[in-house]
Amino acid sequence: MIRIPVEHSVDPSWVPEAPLVTPAAQGGLVDVFRRRYVLRLLVRKEIQARYSGSFLGLFWSYVQPAIRFAMYFFVIGLVLRLHREVEYFGIHMFAGIVAVHYFTETFTAGTRSIVRNQAIVKKMAMPREMFPVASMLVSAFHVIPGLVILTVACTWVGWRPDAAGLAAGALGFALVTVLGTALALLFSAANVFFRDFSNVVSTLTIFITWSVPMIYPFSKVESRFGAAADFYLLNPMAEAVLLLQRCFWTGATSDPEEIARTDLPPNLFQLGFAHLGAALVLLVLAQLVFSRLENKFAERL
Repeated sequence: MIRIPVEHSVDPSWVPEAPLVTPAAQGGLVDVFRRRYVLRLLVRKEIQARYSGSFLGLFWSYVQPAIRFAMYFFVIGLVLRLHREVEYFGIHMFAGIVAVHYFTETFTAGTRSIVRNQAIVKKMAMPREMFPVASMLVSAFHVIPGLVILTVACTWVGWRPDAAGLAAGALGFALVTVLGTALALLFSAANVFFRDFSNVVSTLTIFITWSVPMIYPFSKVESRFGAAADFYLLNPMAEAVLLLQRCFWTGATSDPEEIARTDLPPNLFQLGFAHLGAALVLLVLAQLVFSRLENKFAERL
């Protein structure tokens, strides 16, 4: 038996009485932003991994949105002749493409983020919410080239931004960010237990393109369904697209006030704030579900 000398013994009064806690973080999303350094490393790793071994690198982020726009414009605009019905149809459509691409990439990549980083999840004590949040930030980074293309196109045709339009754009991006992060949190936790959820998400995102006023104007929905068009506006992504169109497309047209009156819902901002509030509630619920399940992640992975 080893004896501790009296001069080296520990005075019990110096030992703090503190409860034993798990080494993993328990602060949820708040703790994610407290550890911003680790979050930056994850975002940088994701971006570098995407362009690893690529000759053009970040240039692909400009090529792909431009090709996506060209495909939709020639097929939908020229073949279906929608460019004759909607002034600056290309800008109208591309504003929707930016919003939809940001959401679908956040949702899809966020859903797979825990499983994709399972080696880190099993070995490091860190807030697991960091992985879906990092996916959202990477998606936001990749939407910047689309915004650059959209801004240049709008400026070229005489875009006249106004305070209400810029506020609508900020509200639209806030809505997509919160909604995408909330769904990414919820589905990333579910995907740990059942890998089918990643395929479910990929299937759901197929419908988004057609469920928002991107390749067709909202005025068509309103004229076809009348008062029932209010149910169409219950879709938060439809509202987000309309907000971005209010920011970019409306200001680029020859008569912004008339376009806003005829082609946008009159309660655009009220609906936007209502959807944002609902998305924040969903984010809180997703955080609660995620917190209850995350202790089983390492075991399931």
